[in-house]
This record gives sequence, structure tokens and C-alpha cells, in this order.
Amino acid sequence: MTNSTTGVRQAIERLGPYQSIVLLAVPTCLIEPLKLVAVAIAGEGHWITGTAMIIAAYAGSLFVVERLFRIVKPKLMTLSWFAKLWAKILIARGKVIALFQRT
Repeated sequence: MTNSTTGVRQAIERLGPYQSIVLLAVPTCLIEPLKLVAVAIAGEGHWITGTAMIIAAYAGSLFVVERLFRIVKPKLMTLSWFAKLWAKILIARGKVIALFQRT
């Protein structure tokens, strides 16, 4: 990691839990609607443009939002309501995975 990347990461890690939620919400609020716009564009017959937008939106979601979540997750887990919600999400995910693992 470069010094600038380390500095940005440290600045993010110093944020409080609610500031972390806002920081995580900003790219999420930009990327998620872009996925819907991409589907609408593809639905209008612009398949290549729509597909490229969907790929870019999912890449942004994967590379920006997911990595940002990994950085701010420890702060978010200090909020009891978030920790409970996250536990429920993990339980639900485990149940869905178990359904598909049955043979």
C-alpha cells in the first residue's frame, strides 16, 4: 500500500460509527440506482451500453462499497442495533446456503 492509501484508510478508521454509516451510504446511494438505470437502458434496446453499465456498477459495488465496508465494519459493530441486524443477516445467509447444499 502506498502512503496516500494508508493515510486514507487511517482517516476512515478514525471516523465514528455514524460517520462510517454516512461514508458507506454515499457510494451505495450512487451505485445502486445506476444498476436500475442500466437495466432500463438495456430494456430500451441498448444492450451493449446497458451491459457495460451493469458490469461497471457491480465492479464499483464490489471494489468500492465492499472494501469500504470491511474498513468501517469494526466501528459499525459497536452499534448494538447494527450488530444485531448483522447477526440476523448472517443467520439468514447461512440458512439460504444450507438450502442449496442439500442433496
